[in-house]
Amino acid sequence: QVQLVESGGGLVQPGGSLKLSCTVSGLTFSEYAMSWNRQAPGAERELVAVITSGGTTAYGDSVKGRFTISRDNAKNTAYVQMNNLKPEDTAVYYCHAVSIISGSGYWGQGTQVTVSS
Repeated sequence: QVQLVESGGGLVQPGGSLKLSCTVSGLTFSEYAMSWNRQAPGAERELVAVITSGGTTAYGDSVKGRFTISRDNAKNTAYVQMNNLKPEDTAVYYCHAVSIISGSGYWGQGTQVTVSS
């Protein structure tokens, strides 16, 4: 079955960095656009960054210039490098895979990122 497993979350001080990974199995990774999304307590889930199957990227306004999304098709893994983290970046981060062929999508279970001194 399809599995998306996020890792790399944790507690970091303001101004610090984290790199999240999303390793995918059970599908043809190169045929999927990948995105990172986040949800803070009491808030809607929001798009953080997306990378197409061809490597084109786009970012939410709140993370532009601080976050970088990437993918390694050989490792079936998507990443987001998060720099200059702020307390408002605190959320559960989820990866999402969407087929460029069928439009079907899959979510990971989420990883907690907490930015606090």
